[in-house]
Amino acid sequence: MSGVDARIALARRGIDLHLTVADGEVVAVLGPNGVGKSTVLQTIAGLVRPDSGHVRIGDEVVTDVAAGVFVPAHRRGVALLAQRPLLFPHLSVAANVAYGPRCSGLSRRAANERSRRWLDAVDAGTLAERRPARLSGGQAQRVALARALAAEPRLLLLDEPFAALDVGAAAALRRTVRDLLRQDTRSAVIVTHDVLDALAIADTAVVIEDGRIVEQGPVRSVLTAPRSDFAAGIAGMNLVSGVAGAQTLRTPWGLELAGTGDVEPGAAAVALFQPAAVAVHTEAPRASPRNVVPVTIADVVLRGNAVRIRGGDWPDGSPGPAADVTPAAVVDLGLEPGRQVFFVVKAQEVGLHPAPHRAVPRARPDRSADVR
Repeated sequence: MSGVDARIALARRGIDLHLTVADGEVVAVLGPNGVGKSTVLQTIAGLVRPDSGHVRIGDEVVTDVAAGVFVPAHRRGVALLAQRPLLFPHLSVAANVAYGPRCSGLSRRAANERSRRWLDAVDAGTLAERRPARLSGGQAQRVALARALAAEPRLLLLDEPFAALDVGAAAALRRTVRDLLRQDTRSAVIVTHDVLDALAIADTAVVIEDGRIVEQGPVRSVLTAPRSDFAAGIAGMNLVSGVAGAQTLRTPWGLELAGTGDVEPGAAAVALFQPAAVAVHTEAPRASPRNVVPVTIADVVLRGNAVRIRGGDWPDGSPGPAADVTPAAVVDLGLEPGRQVFFVVKAQEVGLHPAPHRAVPRARPDRSADVR
């Protein structure tokens, strides 16, 4: 059992929240800088003592302030992967990964075998004899992930693990983490600012503001029907669910969108694209390779210097597509609720990603909330 029940109060940091993670669930913790996300991970890991509350991992109480219980970090069965790999510079990659198993009492041979197995699992087996100074940022973070998993933790904590990587390295490591968590059904908590991290890896999204949980639910629900300012800010993109083809996504109602991404054909997937990438036409473009979606305008809302045009809900009941245009375009094109138009978006603006994979039931967000 690797679920988590954490009731954490830290007055000096303004934190007062109750976080739960089901056995085998992956939870993404989102929120602005300075709201306590990393502190929550550190408290679960045993690096920070709360003023009051408790932390239970599986069936074991590892922190209980009232009862005076505090299990040291190294005995909690928790691995924490942060932005910086923090590898031992004087040890080889293989020795870095074998360090945790050796500390847990494994023989040198058994620890080395486990090290090789996990290095292969994160596609870093060829790096075994290198020193950390000879690794790229992406390679070092892969080794850090292998080191964390080689300790065979019951709970994996990830604190912005891809933030310091370039786009290509982040995407590759994100896929690795996703695949390993799928295979292992290991409970995990990931702190992130990137909607793609939550979408690709997590089952559930939790939004923290001012040290409190203000929103939680299945990742798709939080991203498509946000109820907090922060969630609305990061989720202000179009999200369409379907089945992946060859650089395409096909919805249950027959809409096909062309895009780019690394998704296996036939797998459940989502397409993501920014409203700013959508052009609005009153007539269907001719001889265009771009995605053309017929839309009936449901809402026209001023958002700063732009106007958001939102179409009616998709046939599956999820929020319809949105486009951001100038006020002049609204007047020139006569854009108003009830008008039939065409949303057009280039294939390179549409990102195709694996769908969230193991939805764990949570309270559904209020769908009457304004989707901004």
